[in-house]
Amino acid sequence: MFETLNLVWYAQAIMIPNLPNLKILPLESLILHEDHDHQRSEPLVRRLRRAGILRNPPIVMPLTDGTERYMVLDGANRVTSLQEMEFPHIVAQVVKSDDLHVNLQTWNHVVWGMNTKSLISSIRKIKGLEVIKVNTLKSLDAPKYVPVQIRSPDGKLYLLAETPSELERHINTLHQIVNTYKTRASLDRTSQTLIDSFKSVYPDLTALVIFPHFKIKTVLKLAAQNIVLPTGITRFTVSPRALHLNYPLHELSSGKPIEYKEDYLKEWIEERVKNKGIRLYSEPTFLFDE
Repeated sequence: MFETLNLVWYAQAIMIPNLPNLKILPLESLILHEDHDHQRSEPLVRRLRRAGILRNPPIVMPLTDGTERYMVLDGANRVTSLQEMEFPHIVAQVVKSDDLHVNLQTWNHVVWGMNTKSLISSIRKIKGLEVIKVNTLKSLDAPKYVPVQIRSPDGKLYLLAETPSELERHINTLHQIVNTYKTRASLDRTSQTLIDSFKSVYPDLTALVIFPHFKIKTVLKLAAQNIVLPTGITRFTVSPRALHLNYPLHELSSGKPIEYKEDYLKEWIEERVKNKGIRLYSEPTFLFDE
């Protein structure tokens, strides 16, 4: 049987280059790298039970500390939902930290529904953080190390300068910054760094919070130490990405050994390859059924 499976995977590599690496993993081996609100999982638990399938597999990356754990890059809601449903295993797309097609970008926060002065006042109370109001006409006002920037609707720019410290304290400061508004206002994620385009979209716009960039190896190091980043500030992009897998949940929830489930997954993918049920879109694609 194993010889047959090896031949199947060889055939897949010929017919479909760069097929995503899908594996069955113990759910207990997956850890999150960002703060997560478990209340967000409740609606997904209901949808999963109703649908009976895992539509899109999470993306994970093995830690480099030899513990055989995996950091979740994308799909925290799916992972925590299956954990709450007490599933023993999950199917995930595994990528490596040195993969040139894996990139880490930063999400910024568009904050609305809160008074801007109240936001700045709350941030000023954070210990070890100095709020510097910048004259945007004089770039020399900016310090060399700026962890976070805040742009207000009236054009003001604030730099949140920290006293140099260890990485764990820096992450704690980021949490405190996000905590000043995450329960008192609404937020959306964006890659933009200028606030003007949001003024017409959000009548009660509070601010645009711009976060620093992190390296993948730094996030891996933090996750290995169970230090999570604030919610919604990292954006991992992976190519190719496995989507619309629609994998049967009953195969993941059963008490069968992981070796059996791994073999079943390989045969399941083999069947879709033979039936031409897998397609690679090399061009940018918009999905209208998400």
